[in-house]
This record gives sequence, structure tokens and C-alpha cells, in this order.
Amino acid sequence: QVQLVESGGGLVQAGGSLRLSCAASGNIFSINNMGWYRQAPGKQRELVATITSDRRTNYTDSVKGRFTISRDNAKKTVYLQMNSLKPEDTAVYYCNADVILYGARYLEVWGRGTLVTVSS
Repeated sequence: QVQLVESGGGLVQAGGSLRLSCAASGNIFSINNMGWYRQAPGKQRELVATITSDRRTNYTDSVKGRFTISRDNAKKTVYLQMNSLKPEDTAVYYCNADVILYGARYLEVWGRGTLVTVSS
């Protein structure tokens, strides 16, 4: 069984910072793309940022210059540093990973989410 566990969410004032972490565990041989998505109340889940195994990154326009995604392959962990937070960043943030299991089986895995609330 493979799990992604997020941490680091919470309540912060506008202009503040938070760092999210997501650790993968289980019978994992390697991890390809990892990413963060978010879902605000009443809205569809949207991509925030992704990072490949060789650390190429991609961001949605609304977070460029404010958020930074990174990963530690040895720890099977992806991070999201969020600076200059805005009330519109309020959402549940979900971690996502494309996992290769021992035996060459591919699996897309989602975390359960962590709530980020930005007050004005």
C-alpha cells in the first residue's frame, strides 16, 4: 500500500507564509512527477505546481513568483513553500504523485489534503 501524507497547513494572515510537506511511504521503487493541487469551497480542484523527478517545475499563473515547489527524492517528499499568501489561496491542498512500485506497476496516488486558510 502506498500513502501520501500532507502536513503544514493552517491559518495565516494575508502576506504570511506556510510550508507544506508531503511524504510518500510504501512499496515504492521510484516516483516520477509530484505535485500540489488545491480545491477551494465551491470550486473544482486545480493544479498549483508540479515537479518532475529531475526537478523541472511548472506553476499555475496565479502562484508564480510566490510559491516554490521542491522535492527530496531520498526522503520521497515534496514541499510547497508559499509566500505572500492571499485570501484567495484559501483551499484544501492535495499532494499527488506518479509512483512506480517494485514489479514495475504504475500507480497515481493522492493524499487526503491539508487545509490552508488565509485571513484578510
